[in-house]
Amino acid sequence: MKSHARVGIIGGGVMGAGLAYHLGLEGWTDTVLIEKGELTSGSTWHAAGQCPSFIGDYNMAKIHHYSNTLYPKLEELTGQYVSWHGAGGLRIATTPEEVDWFRYVEGFAPNVGFHMEVVGPDRAREINPFLNTDGILACAWTTMDGHIDPAGVCNAMAKGARDLGVTIIRHNRVTDVSRLPTGEWKIHTEQGDITVEHVVNAAGCYAREVATMMGTTAPITNMEHHYIVTEAIQAFIDREEEVPVMRDPWASSYYRQEQKSGLVGIYEWESTEAWRDTNNSPEWDSENELFSDALDRIAPYIERVFSRMPVYADAGIKRIVNGAIPHTPDGNPLLGPAGGLDNAWMCCGSSIGIAQGGGCGKYLAQWMVHGDAEINMAGVDPRRFGGYADGAYTAAKSHQDYAHMYATHLPGDERPAARPARASTLYEKLKAKGAVHTEAFGWERPKWFSLDGREEETGFRRNNTHDVVAAECAAVRERVGILDLSSFAKFEVTGRDAGAFLDRIYANRMPRKVGGITLAHRLGENGRIHGESTVTRLAEERYYILSGAAWEVRDEDGFREARIEGEDISVENVTDHIGILVLAGPRARDVLGAVTDADLSNEAFRWLTGRGINVAGIDLVALRVNYVGSLGWELHCPMNRMPELYDALWAAGQKHGIADFGTYALNSLRMEKAYKGMAVEMTNEITPVEADILRFVRLEKDFQGKAAVQSVQQAGHAAQLVYAEVDLAGGNSDPRGGEPVFDGKDCVGVTTSGGYGHHTGKSLVFAYVPPALAVPGSSFAIEILGERKTCTVLADAVYDPENSALKG
Repeated sequence: MKSHARVGIIGGGVMGAGLAYHLGLEGWTDTVLIEKGELTSGSTWHAAGQCPSFIGDYNMAKIHHYSNTLYPKLEELTGQYVSWHGAGGLRIATTPEEVDWFRYVEGFAPNVGFHMEVVGPDRAREINPFLNTDGILACAWTTMDGHIDPAGVCNAMAKGARDLGVTIIRHNRVTDVSRLPTGEWKIHTEQGDITVEHVVNAAGCYAREVATMMGTTAPITNMEHHYIVTEAIQAFIDREEEVPVMRDPWASSYYRQEQKSGLVGIYEWESTEAWRDTNNSPEWDSENELFSDALDRIAPYIERVFSRMPVYADAGIKRIVNGAIPHTPDGNPLLGPAGGLDNAWMCCGSSIGIAQGGGCGKYLAQWMVHGDAEINMAGVDPRRFGGYADGAYTAAKSHQDYAHMYATHLPGDERPAARPARASTLYEKLKAKGAVHTEAFGWERPKWFSLDGREEETGFRRNNTHDVVAAECAAVRERVGILDLSSFAKFEVTGRDAGAFLDRIYANRMPRKVGGITLAHRLGENGRIHGESTVTRLAEERYYILSGAAWEVRDEDGFREARIEGEDISVENVTDHIGILVLAGPRARDVLGAVTDADLSNEAFRWLTGRGINVAGIDLVALRVNYVGSLGWELHCPMNRMPELYDALWAAGQKHGIADFGTYALNSLRMEKAYKGMAVEMTNEITPVEADILRFVRLEKDFQGKAAVQSVQQAGHAAQLVYAEVDLAGGNSDPRGGEPVFDGKDCVGVTTSGGYGHHTGKSLVFAYVPPALAVPGSSFAIEILGERKTCTVLADAVYDPENSALKG
């Protein structure tokens, strides 16, 4: 066995093989894949092999689509049998909300590249003549997907990797993983040790054990999953054409043709953990383990399938498979860096691993080799979870994800498992006042306030919260509003070299004066956007940094990776210790002034400055900045004193009409101010040039990614971010991101986020379009739930483009 390699991949299932193959295609052939048993062991070998195009996540759809375009030609590329069945798929909708979801996914299909149609029950019956269409409103018909032999596709990608020069070692158990003083990794195996620059956890059901060896965690729960195969069905024997793969939320099942038999897979609503007697941990020496079937548990679901597909009803059961599949808390794979470790990667946690193996391999290989993938990886980055995602949290969320595998997750739907995981000290107080919370990086954040007890009627269209959110927006624009935004990631960077350190990391210049505030972006070496922060200089050698909640671990990694030995610098994560209240609106100065002796005048406390003040007897940091575009302050105070601060401000605000507001209103207000969002407008796919944020880039100084930004400036770019008004023409659904952009008949771009501006009465959107369409006054169309709507590019924010309210 070789003793050194650039990359060591632990695990030879479809995820590990997919990564090995694509690293080889990228030129990293000095890669070793180590499998403790046979390739496909673990969960790959017993998988049903479905490869759907339909998925409600825009970037996950790109991962699926790549697999579905690779697999049909993989046998020709590698010479290895894969048995691709391009039968297509039909997903059933029985409610109007599910039909809206189908229209939303149908909208982004052209940008992703797969073909989809929303068809009625009669057409669905033509596509699958065995389908009972009673109660069906529509079906999502995807023609480019199907199913494949799991072992075949895994072995094909492994063969392709070998042919490119990758080394694959089977029947070699990894016994430990250790970090060397050189920064390299040593993988200890039964056949000897191998030193690698990069180590990858692709261990599937065993990923938690491997993560522990690496010194990290993997938020994964292994779930039992049944599917049955029937005896041969005469109607299938008599018919040449194969029926599509069916997905049925009513039955919480998928069902399809398997040769001339039927196959039915079930996601029980009462889910069951695998290896529950051993804390969900498989034995490290097990390889091809199946569990005893629980036919009584799955019988009610099978009966529903037989109702939908009566042709199955008289066929006997030939085989029952009950094997383990890994689930993460949100159902997406863990694909990217392991937080807190250098050159340690995760390629695991996929509950639809066969469908995702090819795409995950491609985009993770791009990230490892080039520093970024060509798609937005925020939704699969393992660092989207933090320390709050402990065993109990992960298990509860994973059970919920499994049970809701085929349930439509509508906008506004809040799923309760493991909540609250993180909350400010105001959580219970605000909940008692009617706050409906949403979750961000484990944090509970007020979304809207139900003052009359109403519950949200979730969906893709404006609903019964519309007037409530309008009232919250009116309070902020006309009087004063208050919001708990304690979920921000917060860091203090101190030391003699702190300023130079931050200047090197961020593209913008750090504040030169104490009290100054700067909006700054952290870039990769390739100039692409890796983070956005608000930086306040609180003292000569003390900086306070705020980022979005989901960037907490990613920012910690960015700070750690940028440090140079010998620098006098300290980075402290103070996220859990400091709470934040946003006080905003034209009466904000009056309310805050009533509970502090600090001079809040424009002359003494200018916009975009911050300093320590005392409010209601509490020493805190006040920043004159906010995300809503009105006069106001962010008040950063010790977390344990948040209730006192809130009560004091609420009491002082009574005569000024103070009101609580939530993140629904926050989005409406930020859209009116044309404030861009991290992970939606600004992603690892693009540079500040395309994102139109060059005003925050100081090319006169050195910073990471500078040369790449200059190169993009000189070479030109294919897409430009624009801000536009949407002519809804009586429609009742606003853009939310992912909708296709059309120039005539051609799909030329995509929206990133949108919403209704309640103060201005305008539907607004951000979109990436060709530069020719980025000129103010230009128009294009977007498709919202199947309807084309005209958009007009705007030159400025629709609310207060001169920032007079902020400076007031």
